[in-house]
Amino acid sequence: MVQSNAVDVDGYLTEAPEGRRVALAKLRQLCRDELVGFDEVMAYGMPAYERDGACEIAFASQKQYISFYLMRSDVREAFEERLAGHDMGKGCLRFRKSENIDFELLRDLLKATATRPGKVC
Repeated sequence: MVQSNAVDVDGYLTEAPEGRRVALAKLRQLCRDELVGFDEVMAYGMPAYERDGACEIAFASQKQYISFYLMRSDVREAFEERLAGHDMGKGCLRFRKSENIDFELLRDLLKATATRPGKVC
C-alpha cells in the first residue's frame, strides 16, 4: 500500500495491511492527542495533519516500512541528537517493523510541532 485512494483516515486504516493496523491506529491517536487544533486530512494518499492549511505531519504504510513525515525543519534540527541512528530521509522516519516504532520519540516530535507554527519545508 504505497498510495491509498481512501477518502478518509478510517478508510485508510481499514485497507492497511492487517499486521500494521494496530501500530497505525496508535500513531493516529497519538497525532490526535498531541496536535490539538490541527485538521486531520488525506493528502497524497496518506493521513496528514494540517494547521492553517499547511501540512506539518503525515504517516503512511509503505511497502517495506511505516513512515512518519515531519515537515518542520526546525523541529528536526531541535531533535537532531535523538533522531541520529534512525532510518531517516530528508523529512521522514522509517520503521521497518511496527514493533520498533519509538512512540515516545514521536510523541515528543508531535508536542514540539504543536507548540508553535514554523516553516514547513
